[in-house]
Amino acid sequence: MVRFETSLGSFTLELDAAKAPITVENFLSYVDEGFFDGLIFHRVIPGFMIQGGGFAPDMSQKENRAPIRNEATNGLRNLRGTIAMARTNEINSATAQFFINLKDNDFLDNSPGNFGYAVFGKVVEGIETIDRIAKERTGRRKGHDDVPVTDVVIQSAKRVTPAT
Repeated sequence: MVRFETSLGSFTLELDAAKAPITVENFLSYVDEGFFDGLIFHRVIPGFMIQGGGFAPDMSQKENRAPIRNEATNGLRNLRGTIAMARTNEINSATAQFFINLKDNDFLDNSPGNFGYAVFGKVVEGIETIDRIAKERTGRRKGHDDVPVTDVVIQSAKRVTPAT
């Protein structure tokens, strides 16, 4: 499990290492090195998703590691509250950027003719924080659309142990 503290509140993710082992290992390595700390949610589209993990408040892109293999065939679906890896049009291009689905986005799932986006976990606490981020007013900044006008900063992302 990973707990995110943001400028708009916190949320906790439960990761599915059984179904997305490569993706979870990659994500946790970024968490463990503090990679996400200080970055922003740089793409917010109400009724779709919020995206982070790549840009600083000045919209400079943080350097990341090599891309990983896309695990979108793992059977996990892009449902409300799930986290998936962002990527370019290249199927195996995901690095550090991720998105959290604000609704069921079945068109992002693996299907014939559409490789899809790899889901690797879900929000188990703090979905209201995700919804709060989704309500932020957005605009265009340094060539990017849908950027919150007021920075939504990831203050920290850390592994946590589940409460028993």
